[in-house]
Amino acid sequence: MLKLKPVFKDYIWGGEKLKTLYNKESELNSVAESWELSTHKDGLCKIAGDTDQGETLVGWIKGKDALGEKSASQDELSILIKLIDAKDNLSVQVHPDDEYALGNEGDFGKTEMWYVLEAEEGARLVYGFKKDITKTEFKSYIESNTLTDVLNTVEVKKGDVFFINPGTMHAIGKGIMIAEIQQSSNVTYRVYDYGRVGVDGVPRELHVEKALEVTNLTKADKARSDYHLEKYDGYLRGVIAKCQYFTVELLEIKTQVVMKADHTTFHSLLVLEGEAKIYSDHDTLYATKGESIFIPAGYGTYSIQGESKIILSTL
Repeated sequence: MLKLKPVFKDYIWGGEKLKTLYNKESELNSVAESWELSTHKDGLCKIAGDTDQGETLVGWIKGKDALGEKSASQDELSILIKLIDAKDNLSVQVHPDDEYALGNEGDFGKTEMWYVLEAEEGARLVYGFKKDITKTEFKSYIESNTLTDVLNTVEVKKGDVFFINPGTMHAIGKGIMIAEIQQSSNVTYRVYDYGRVGVDGVPRELHVEKALEVTNLTKADKARSDYHLEKYDGYLRGVIAKCQYFTVELLEIKTQVVMKADHTTFHSLLVLEGEAKIYSDHDTLYATKGESIFIPAGYGTYSIQGESKIILSTL
């Protein structure tokens, strides 16, 4: 088992809640994103602790068969996990699928899911369109600065789950914090950015032509995903998102749960609330709100003890 050190990003829309509420230690004035589990070249997580401190997770993984039989590669993770604090609105954006991204960006596409950690009263996010539109209309809305007129917005609350397929126009709104589990990719096409400028005083780049090629222009289906937690002795557990790229479960632990990481997949534990003791016959780790634990495939049986809420991500 490994406790991980995250990678911080300080985009212009970020706030301070990751530092004040989730115990992130950073010299940045604001932290927009905390990459909790990543072997992507744009943000390499390191290992915390005395023994392996400073070593990257991707370096530790190599040669260990740590990712499991379901993983397409044994050299790097196919998923990336973030905590995101939107003090202001994120840009309205879209992600391509694997075929388009690999052919045009040299990176994978991006399927993702969001679990809402915090939401200020009245906070909203963008999920698709209110109605079907044509590609010509889409371009016209962008050029006339009226895209927001046709965007589907959804009011959110703590505990909501959203699944975002490639091609879905979306944006996290101000006052929302989320945990995001996604494909390991950093490809984003912005189409609307509220007229903002970057730290250099220049408007941030838009990617209209590429967005025109990949965006799903049909009316949005139901945005929010339903899920159910089964009650067991000492804990609640349920799948909140599942696709070909990842499975995400929510654990609400009252006393203890016994888990097993077999040879098929690694386990990623992200503590959302409370404190947890994660232990086995091999070793013991303690994790508090905002901390992440990586458990390699084939590790075997382990237990999680202590009142806590945890996101478990596997392949």
